[in-house]
Amino acid sequence: MARLKDKYRTEVVPKLREKLGIKNPMAVPRLTKIVVNMGFGIVEKDVQKKLIQELAALTGQQPQLCKARKSISNFKLREDMVIGAKVTLRGLRMYEFMDRLVSVALPRIRDFRGLSPRGFDGRGNYTFGLKEQTIFPEIDPAGIPAEQGMDITFCTTTDDNKMARELLALLGVPFAGANPK
Repeated sequence: MARLKDKYRTEVVPKLREKLGIKNPMAVPRLTKIVVNMGFGIVEKDVQKKLIQELAALTGQQPQLCKARKSISNFKLREDMVIGAKVTLRGLRMYEFMDRLVSVALPRIRDFRGLSPRGFDGRGNYTFGLKEQTIFPEIDPAGIPAEQGMDITFCTTTDDNKMARELLALLGVPFAGANPK
């Protein structure tokens, strides 16, 4: 069992029930999925292949390719050209990825002071962006063709931003400012 999933069951659920006044343990907010999105635009095939391999190494599963819906001649973009990749993580892989992200990758960011608390969408989901993929220990900085950023979205079962922030903070997400404990 993943370390973070065990922490959720033993520590986070009782704290959330007490703090939010929830009687039913099944009504406690939980993480449903994590979506990792990497949009790399129009790049050469070998660079694109390397970026897809890196995303697969980070997440532990093969990314889904995102293609252009229509052609735009000014950008030299053609319909069905691969311009990005995404991975949806659920279950054990989701908890393992979040654990590596929170405990290993985020502290490696230079001048990191926490994630912005303004990334909530009003429905309990939180999105933030990373500027480079080299903060993950799985990526060899010497072997990357170009720095590439990614967007990471945490999807929860609640529709309330405050409940979602409380859940993510208890799971270890470092928000800028005071972390509610």
